[in-house]
Amino acid sequence: MKKIEDLSDLNKKKVLLRLDLNVPLKDSKITDTTRIDKILPTLKYLIEKKSQIIIISHIGRPNGRIDSKLSMLPVCEYLSAKLKIEVKLINKKIFDINPSSFLKNDCSKIFFLENIRFYEQEERNDEEFAKKLSSFGEIFVNDAFSCSHRKHASVDKITKFLPSYCGIQMNAEVSALKKVTTDIKKPIACIIGGSKISTKISVIKNLIPKFDNIIIVGAMANNIIKYKGFSIGNSIIENNCNSIVEEIFLLAKKNKCEIIFPKDVAVGKKLNDKAKIKDLPDIEDDDLILDIGPKTISLIKSILENSKTVLWNGPAGYFENSNFAIGSEEIAKKIVSLGNKIYSVAGGGDTIAVINRINAFKKLDFVSTAGGAFLEYLEGKEIPGIRALKS
Repeated sequence: MKKIEDLSDLNKKKVLLRLDLNVPLKDSKITDTTRIDKILPTLKYLIEKKSQIIIISHIGRPNGRIDSKLSMLPVCEYLSAKLKIEVKLINKKIFDINPSSFLKNDCSKIFFLENIRFYEQEERNDEEFAKKLSSFGEIFVNDAFSCSHRKHASVDKITKFLPSYCGIQMNAEVSALKKVTTDIKKPIACIIGGSKISTKISVIKNLIPKFDNIIIVGAMANNIIKYKGFSIGNSIIENNCNSIVEEIFLLAKKNKCEIIFPKDVAVGKKLNDKAKIKDLPDIEDDDLILDIGPKTISLIKSILENSKTVLWNGPAGYFENSNFAIGSEEIAKKIVSLGNKIYSVAGGGDTIAVINRINAFKKLDFVSTAGGAFLEYLEGKEIPGIRALKS
């Protein structure tokens, strides 16, 4: 991908900047600014280069209809305070704006188009809509990796009409993921959790030939525990997954990749219970497996100590109850303690929540907020937004 830093002159250039500022709102107030804070380097770079910035973004799923509750205004206000520069929301419909008079050579402001998903043409990847969007800029910059797995007009078709580049955050995201998929420093380990093994099977299958160890934790590990002949009591399990588990072990054996699953667990009788540590043969019929146990934690730490790279996606247990957050927190603390000895990439909303809980967000090498795009990249799927920037 061509990078924004490759451009020698951005002075007064109209830069149409696609960002993912899909932040959670409550009563029109932003409750988590992580996604905004991560793209600040690109904005500051463009401000420093005296570019004219027009931002395209979205909040929520308005399904092609105007919804005042999903306005970009709270984001504009936050950015204005953060950057100490006026950030102006353009309330007019895109079709009613005259691009030739847009900006009027004003570099003192950042301009925001209203929620791009207010237009049904966006999610249809409508070419005429993309052409209209392109008329607002001279250069297109995609700094929204987390939206780039979608074939939407402001990510895909727009690149047909403008010279197109990736932003600083997008380049950092792709570079980090390359280090756990292609440009790997071995030994490499993957810690993968979640509730359903079927949703991660494509990721696991794609990573097995490249990884030395894949550590399966969380509720999805229950399928493996049961497959191995142990009781899982009253724990969450996904039905009809024995063939998936068998496929994982056969593929791992073929590729000399070790599959690690819990050797002991923390259980309770209900979600708000206190933790009781049990070996697998001791799990009772009314037990809920809610975290990994100390033997498993010790094993994971040992694997991490002998790894040069780690990918982490998904918590080790029901971390919403602090009694069952120990496994996840110990994993995070171990990765942090290894510092420069290991290159660490983490992603997924629940994983980020665990990392934030121990204030480790900036202590890992890269934490992805991309969600679906993060997983699809790990599956080896083509990412439309990346393809569009290369073509």
